[in-house]
Amino acid sequence: MKHLFLAVTAHGYGHLAQVAPVVHALAERLPALRITLQGNIDFAVARARLPGDFRHLPEAADVGLLIDGPLSTRWEESLPPYEAFEAAYGHHLERQLRLFEEDPPDLVLADVPWLPLDAARSLGIPAAALCSLNWYDILAASPVANRLSAALTHRLKSVYASADLFIRPAPSMPMEWLPNAKDVGPIAQQAANKKGWIRERLALPDDHRLVLMQFGGVDGFDPLAEAPLLPGVRWLVTRHEGRGRTDVTRLSQLGVSVIEALAASDAVLTKAGYGSFAEAACHGIPVLSVHRGDWPEEPWLLGWLRERVPVREIGLPALLGGRLEEPLRELLRGGRATPVEPTGADESANLLLGLLAGQ
Repeated sequence: MKHLFLAVTAHGYGHLAQVAPVVHALAERLPALRITLQGNIDFAVARARLPGDFRHLPEAADVGLLIDGPLSTRWEESLPPYEAFEAAYGHHLERQLRLFEEDPPDLVLADVPWLPLDAARSLGIPAAALCSLNWYDILAASPVANRLSAALTHRLKSVYASADLFIRPAPSMPMEWLPNAKDVGPIAQQAANKKGWIRERLALPDDHRLVLMQFGGVDGFDPLAEAPLLPGVRWLVTRHEGRGRTDVTRLSQLGVSVIEALAASDAVLTKAGYGSFAEAACHGIPVLSVHRGDWPEEPWLLGWLRERVPVREIGLPALLGGRLEEPLRELLRGGRATPVEPTGADESANLLLGLLAGQ
């Protein structure tokens, strides 16, 4: 029985969502695969994403960035924990080595903590990174880039470059300095289109459009607070956004998942992020994207998405000021695009099988 050790950055749930389809594809090829997940992630969330039973180690393998809502990163406060992690690196490495020695994996897969990759290399365990970014490139392009220590910079670059493989799913940051990179297609869940069923449940006329708003669960953030009612538009929301409005329906009321709501929507309002962009492209859904400004991955994600589906951008002031009608109407006039094929999960699983087989 093969043992996969999966280490995930808990900077939200995006990294787990990105790698989970790959783990499913690998488990389909290896039905007896045993999985260990390391990451301070809510078990129920992980249980909903990963296949079968798995062992959960609810501890961080790296340092996550601090955020202030879904659209702002606290860069100044985020840098000291990274430097502190580097200062205590020997202690962290010793702990990681013990985890691997107590229950040896056949493959370590990281999205995208560097510590488990380093520990695996020390013990001769096959190891791969899979991510649309890495923490060196993010920090090196951030507002605190000029204050990164030489030790942290060297550690990040050398560990990522020394992994057996670094899988870059489309769309990814270039990461051209990596000697071990392998590009694959987009990784995204897909769902059947329940648009007719949702319309019937909501008793919507045929000319009404469904628009999904997806920013992740952040309490107190309500982009619809100042937005006027838009005739012919029904918002689908994940939490309590637009509370009290007559044009808003929560997904829990419908009993559908986010991916099912996306597949049924005529457009999505979201921020630049791997999961939402890849899933929109793989369903052909137009995107109204809120500009994040200081997020280094954003230009690469947007450049890829613009070539595949209709995209409009707005700034945070426009979002919070409720100025959504003009860009949204323009998107809705254009209609859907041809869906992109999500080949990345299968391609990644095949590459990982090669590592497991010692190829």
